Amino acid sequence: MINLKELKARPIYGYLKWLTLAQAAAFQGWNALYTNFAVEVAHISGRENGVIQSIREAPGLLGLGVVALLLLFKETTLSSLAILVCGLGVIGAGWFPTFHGQIFWTLALSFGFHYFEAVNQSLTLQHFKLHEAPLIISRLRSFTALGSMFMGLTILLFSHLDYRILFGIAGSMAAVVGIWSFFHQPSSSNLPPQRRGLIFKKRYWLFYVLTGLSGARRQIFSVFAIFLLVEHFKFTLTQMSLLFFFNHTVNWFLNPYIGLAINRVGERKLLLCKYAGVLAICLAYVFCDSPILAAVLYVVDQISFCFTVSIRTFFQKIAHPDEIAPSMAMGVTVNHVMAVTVPFVGGFLWMMDRRLPFLLGVFFALGSLIMAHFISKDLSKDAELAVPAP
Repeated sequence: MINLKELKARPIYGYLKWLTLAQAAAFQGWNALYTNFAVEVAHISGRENGVIQSIREAPGLLGLGVVALLLLFKETTLSSLAILVCGLGVIGAGWFPTFHGQIFWTLALSFGFHYFEAVNQSLTLQHFKLHEAPLIISRLRSFTALGSMFMGLTILLFSHLDYRILFGIAGSMAAVVGIWSFFHQPSSSNLPPQRRGLIFKKRYWLFYVLTGLSGARRQIFSVFAIFLLVEHFKFTLTQMSLLFFFNHTVNWFLNPYIGLAINRVGERKLLLCKYAGVLAICLAYVFCDSPILAAVLYVVDQISFCFTVSIRTFFQKIAHPDEIAPSMAMGVTVNHVMAVTVPFVGGFLWMMDRRLPFLLGVFFALGSLIMAHFISKDLSKDAELAVPAP
């Protein structure tokens, strides 16, 4: 029987919880404001939006920089620094309503966001055992939804304020928590020393492929599904804020159950179900001509994204303990090889026909569904494991 109360009492859990909340609030603030800000204030075209979104993913492609920075900083120190940089980037984005201004500040917040993601994943997998990690990761993702809900509600209530003030509110939360976390870092003395340098191993090939396809497919929805709602269906900032708030409320409630499901049925079954659903969602987007259906599809896809934690826990079960940190950095990089390319290519496809980016998503979903069949059926099966209710 896993003692969830004991797991949540560990200092590392509280540390990651607050950083996760801050990052989610900052990024959700930017995400909720950016598209309307880009269209209404900066007058950014679909092609320019694709370029900005591709550049936004560049720090993920440069995730190997995490490995280099770990030669200088502890993982906890690097995570604190990343949150601070993310917050400052969000604040700056509201003050520069130009194409080049958005590129610069989006790049800054993205470095903070992606580097925290790599270190966050590494710390979680190192501090918690095989059947503990799914429960903790799913609960941290629930805090991601909670932070996003809070910021979404804030923007909804104060949507009449100037964009600079709204960006400032979102970014300041992350900046303040980032500074706080420098003085509240938990000890990592009991962890196995992590290998330094680049790790790219044949034994992890399936993890790399699933991660890369996940990054590609994710961009179709995080970039073009939102752009479809704002540019084509003319959703206002208030309508988008309501949609985001509802979406994160559902995710906040659902996420704790994902960890339970991983322990009970395993990563393979969950990912097969997820990718089958994603394939159907992509096909629906291709033929979608209803704003209501487009909004529903967005929420359903966000629910399916909760199951992505299965890729991380699958990796934990095949990885050497001393290779987790550099491998998570490599995972972020592999994820963004496609994530950098897809928005750029998709932007040009959008200019030809708005359905084409979603048709591209169909192929990514189909590839993911095929690859998920290669996960061993017995790798994570533990039907008799007793787990606590959320």
